[in-house]
Amino acid sequence: MNAPAGYVDLQVNGYADVDFNADVLAEERVAAVCRRLRKEGVAGILATVITADIEAMCRRLANIVRAREADATTAEVIWGVHIEGPFLNEEPGYIGAHPKECARPADVENMKRLLEAAGGLTRIVTLAPERDAGQQVTRYLSKHGICVAGGHCNPTLDELRAAIDAGMRMFTHLGNGCPGQLARHDNIIQRVLSEAERLHIGFIADGVHVPFFALTNYLKCCGIERAFVVTDAIRGAGLGPGEYSIGDRRVIIDENLATWAADRSHLVGSAGTMPRSAENLRSALGLSERDVRQLLCENPRGIVEGERGR
Repeated sequence: MNAPAGYVDLQVNGYADVDFNADVLAEERVAAVCRRLRKEGVAGILATVITADIEAMCRRLANIVRAREADATTAEVIWGVHIEGPFLNEEPGYIGAHPKECARPADVENMKRLLEAAGGLTRIVTLAPERDAGQQVTRYLSKHGICVAGGHCNPTLDELRAAIDAGMRMFTHLGNGCPGQLARHDNIIQRVLSEAERLHIGFIADGVHVPFFALTNYLKCCGIERAFVVTDAIRGAGLGPGEYSIGDRRVIIDENLATWAADRSHLVGSAGTMPRSAENLRSALGLSERDVRQLLCENPRGIVEGERGR
């Protein structure tokens, strides 16, 4: 991939008043967002479409394809798409901000429908290993050079290992997409960390989704070389406190830039930016410029380029 140096964000639901999960996506507004991202030092993003009914997800993926076709800068900044869902664990806590009623077991035919709508742009699919019977979808995606990520899930250790053996290579925003109360030792965070040598592990570095002291511990455990940072940004990212939306849901961004569901029961994406994430890693975690560059630039770029080169 011949792309400029800079931040690479593998999970962007929206940004600066553009929502990739809206049913209508104005191409000129997407282009303006991409120009802003480029000015903020972002080399590339994966536009992220989250769980909805299959037809709605297909429409939203097709919107992103058309936006890329309409503008050269958009095509340069949006490297592809990340499909997060709908094959997720629907249990409370694990489903997170995704609509529970749209979560479903994984199946190859619906996966093919989503891939076709994305027009060859799919780079990552996040699914729950325990919802993928026999690892059929994981094997299919891996065979076709698409990175399979675990997320919003609660597989047993055996199920997690089986998914990795079948081709799963990544885990989406560890420490989130799970209940606030977990078993002390045998929980999804510990299971994933136990397999860190075989996974790329993503984190949201805003201090809200994962406290900075916990993020420090996680990075020590999995190693800088296996980790990467995403923003998980939504429409209100980059705009400050206020009321916004993702898909058909209302989101409140508070004065600490935490992104809450309307009832304040759980977080919904992030208001973070890549420059702010970099500063958090420097100031709150004390990481070196080399480590910051590896987490926000080199490692995520390697995940995308590695899959396309397989």
